[in-house]
Amino acid sequence: METAPSRLQQLLAFYQDDPTDAFTIYALATEYRVTEPEKAMTYYQKLLDEHPDYVGTYYHAGKMLQQLEKPEEAEKVYRKGLTVARKAGQLHAASEIQQAMNQLLGLDYEDED
Repeated sequence: METAPSRLQQLLAFYQDDPTDAFTIYALATEYRVTEPEKAMTYYQKLLDEHPDYVGTYYHAGKMLQQLEKPEEAEKVYRKGLTVARKAGQLHAASEIQQAMNQLLGLDYEDED
């Protein structure tokens, strides 16, 4: 009796069939995010390079760069993401990217009474 392929195996098969599909690349990055952050970042970087208008990449790629202790690169990704999200009219995504960048830069302070 054969076992069903795992989600990762299915995604890798989709990627093999079409290595240019942005959604599949994004899904692979998401799958690897917890277990293999460096590998996840290679997929995020592929999205940044080959699909620069894929707005969803910027927040997660920035967070991954922060996790990999690359804050300067994370800031660049967030800044580019803000421009791309605003240009695409995706203001909710732009707001999330802005919040992540503010947190990175230490600008997410609480008002003190």
